[in-house]
Amino acid sequence: MKPRSYEQAGVSIERGDAFASMIASLGSSSVGELGGFAGGLEIDLTRYRHPVLLSTTDGVGTKLLVARRLRDYTTVGIDLVAMCVNDLAVCGADPLAFLDYIACGRINDENLRQVMLGIVTGCEEAGCTLSGGETAELPDMYGADDIDLAGFAVGLVERDARLPRAASIVPGDRVVGLASSGIHSNGFSLARRVINPDDETTWRELLTPTRIYVEHLRRARPLIKAAAHVTGGGLEGNLTRVLPDGASLSLHWEWQPPPIFDSIQQTGRIGTDEMRRVFNMGIGIALIVDANGVDRLTDEVGEPLIDLGTVTRG
Repeated sequence: MKPRSYEQAGVSIERGDAFASMIASLGSSSVGELGGFAGGLEIDLTRYRHPVLLSTTDGVGTKLLVARRLRDYTTVGIDLVAMCVNDLAVCGADPLAFLDYIACGRINDENLRQVMLGIVTGCEEAGCTLSGGETAELPDMYGADDIDLAGFAVGLVERDARLPRAASIVPGDRVVGLASSGIHSNGFSLARRVINPDDETTWRELLTPTRIYVEHLRRARPLIKAAAHVTGGGLEGNLTRVLPDGASLSLHWEWQPPPIFDSIQQTGRIGTDEMRRVFNMGIGIALIVDANGVDRLTDEVGEPLIDLGTVTRG
């Protein structure tokens, strides 16, 4: 029988409105005024001489299939925020606003509530405002239990404070890292295919959320010559993006990655070069700093830095 209403076609306006009301009622200071056609926030430009607005967008990828498998969406919202705001932070920017796009086959209140609580938690940690979003119920594109996420963030940076400061990078500069919390949100299309289906502990560990490094980088910004968010492409691939022409890297790979990476490598019989190219191998953020500034940088970020290597002449 042909549908005679939107609801019969699989889309419920009432479910969508109820979910939007739930988001607005979360009560977090990071949630702006939602429900209009656009979200906004006041910006204090008095501390900027030449402000530059930066924007980023990213998703969570097939980590969402792990969440669906385990029926646990409590962390993927944090991942969504982290993947965007970390990209702003390594450019020297302070995140201001975050927006989300949720696509699903059918609005499941509990699953989407878990997603939104994670997004709000991520915004609180990053110090930005959830200024808007969209939830799309798309029954002909997604199965009833399918969810896809996209995030968008904007931030401000003083023009002269943007990272990388490529002209200041010289051979002998140190490359150091901030630890990841695990696999973060990359490499899941490979990891999901090699982990033992009965290894419940490792599957649960995959849902450990991506760390948010905004505050670490804000404190350390004056000491940093360049920073890289280690996502798809691995450590070397992402660091290369911030190096000037004529410079290269000498990474020693002597740090000890979290055990989950060894588990993925051994179970899947994956070569070391491929592991390093796909996964972060325990490094969430890589920093380039003057060789004499490592101790001070450690004090500023408030946690031990992992020695990764040096900048060399290319």
